[in-house]
Amino acid sequence: MSDPRLARPDDPPLMALRDVTLAFGPKVIQRNLSLDVRRGTIFAVMGGSGCGKSTVLKAMIGLLRPREGRYIMDGEDYWAGSEERRTEIGRRRFGVLFQNAALWSAMTVGMNVALPMQMFTALDEPSIRRLVMLKLGLVGMEHAVDQLPSELSGGMRKRAGLARALALDPDILFFDEPSAGLDPISASRLDDLILNLRDGLGATVVIVSHELPSLFAIADDGVFLDAKTRTVIAHGSPTALRDGCADPQVQAFMRRENYDAEAGGKV
Repeated sequence: MSDPRLARPDDPPLMALRDVTLAFGPKVIQRNLSLDVRRGTIFAVMGGSGCGKSTVLKAMIGLLRPREGRYIMDGEDYWAGSEERRTEIGRRRFGVLFQNAALWSAMTVGMNVALPMQMFTALDEPSIRRLVMLKLGLVGMEHAVDQLPSELSGGMRKRAGLARALALDPDILFFDEPSAGLDPISASRLDDLILNLRDGLGATVVIVSHELPSLFAIADDGVFLDAKTRTVIAHGSPTALRDGCADPQVQAFMRRENYDAEAGGKV
């Protein structure tokens, strides 16, 4: 995990996109996308439905090559390296919690968390077992080590998925709509857990979400994507965008007000 002592404002970003264009065939999803993710922060990718949040996430975890622009990971041009180097970066430096937790249903929680260690390290089984319990302890799930995913609540599955994302001590944790499908209490507990990872371990987190209560509660910085112009129209924390952004569309979204993009005003 990132060292909280390294989270200084004048440090270069841990991850950066520079003038990136993302597309599928002739269809451009986002253009001229630039952002900085700094160590020890929670960075939010925000915007309404259809703006390209999930596509940006795919680019950030190395699953989509930009049509234009540069993707820089800790000073290294990600796409300039070999396929082997990209695989190494993604495997060891990225931890991803997908929206549905993506646990293997036939494996116990402990087996799910152990799998990345078995595949990508030379650790023996006793060492792996100790680390599994440590990772589950970080998310309050050590009691579920021998349970199957089907025996868990939605919130518990998210926590188990997070423990697996932590398995290889990644530099950045990526969350895809982490509160989706959770009741308000479970969502709040997950928010608290993410904050604890940042504050206690110095974790760097990228979160893709449109859940405003969670965004206001945890995010330090972020970008707001626009579906019409297909680019970033605002930078800043959710609170700063709500309270001080000059763009009426962004303010309307952050304040849960209706906005007519064609008319250029609130309705």
